[in-house]
Amino acid sequence: MLSGIGLDLVAISRIRRLRERYGKRFLERVFAEEELAYAFKKAFPDPSLAASWAAKEALGKALGRGLSGLPLKEIVLARDLPTGAPRFLPLGQAQDLHRGPLWVSVSHEGDWVAVVVLLGKEDQGCG
Repeated sequence: MLSGIGLDLVAISRIRRLRERYGKRFLERVFAEEELAYAFKKAFPDPSLAASWAAKEALGKALGRGLSGLPLKEIVLARDLPTGAPRFLPLGQAQDLHRGPLWVSVSHEGDWVAVVVLLGKEDQGCG
């Protein structure tokens, strides 16, 4: 059973501008080490950073709370190997946000990244 849905759309250029303007301060405030490592292995890290940002926003919307009180660095958009399929890896306090399945889908097109998050019923086990 579905208990929540969240969608977010972000311009990759917006994340690039934030990274260029605020540098390390922005990156370390918002992204987990795993997300930064994944993004900066690429020649162009901004699409991956934008996907992580949008995933956090979409999860907050699915939970019905937005980014308010979300531990941003503890909500990690991880990629399964070898397929690269996105999944959430909650750390620390973020593990208590939702105790059901989490499904996430990420799409890139031009300067845009869209993310959809679906939350399963909370009594279906840890997602």
